Amino acid sequence: MKRNKLGILGVLGTLGLVGSLGLNIFQYSQNQKLAESNKVTNVVDGDTIIIGGWQRIRLSNIEAPEINLCGGIEAKQYLEKMILGKNVTIVANTEDVFNRTLALVYVNNVLVNEALLKEGLVRYDGTPNSKRKILKKADDEAVANNRGIHEPPCFAEKPDNPKCLIKGNITKNTTIKHYFFPGCSEYTAVFVEKNLGESWFCTEKEAQDAGFQKAQNCFNNVYKN
Repeated sequence: MKRNKLGILGVLGTLGLVGSLGLNIFQYSQNQKLAESNKVTNVVDGDTIIIGGWQRIRLSNIEAPEINLCGGIEAKQYLEKMILGKNVTIVANTEDVFNRTLALVYVNNVLVNEALLKEGLVRYDGTPNSKRKILKKADDEAVANNRGIHEPPCFAEKPDNPKCLIKGNITKNTTIKHYFFPGCSEYTAVFVEKNLGESWFCTEKEAQDAGFQKAQNCFNNVYKN
């Protein structure tokens, strides 16, 4: 009887060990899946990433210049250096019109959205979330210190060519494009932000060919350079 009892206990012990080992393997597998799901596998541009090989994440409260515009490549390269190939923490807010998850993204407890704003590599937008004040402060700091896209050549108060004084302007949060030249009302209040696709032009035709229309407050005047 004792031999049988010990045998039963041995079997139970073996089963317990196997069960524990199996649980550990399961937990390890789950942890691996979690790590892989939060790993940044691609950086699309300065404000959009891919995690886990498929999920598209849009960093909330920021907007990076398009890759072909002033500052676009720099923003992407900075983001790649910061998080590509690393595991990140995603705090999702909502989805945008392109079905991308809008989120606060952390790497090693650093808020990536804030880091990009501090460097002046992206523009701020006021999407409501718990970190909005912090993000706005980071953007204000970058603007005040003329960092990144808030300084030349991306933010150009003067043209490259002193004879090319036509300012191409895009109305904020729209695709409406107008151009202004000396003699147009509000000409001095318009600044050229190349990171938005705005530009200086030498002739009205050049501005029109780029998709800009003469501003109404130019009063049908003709630019003479």
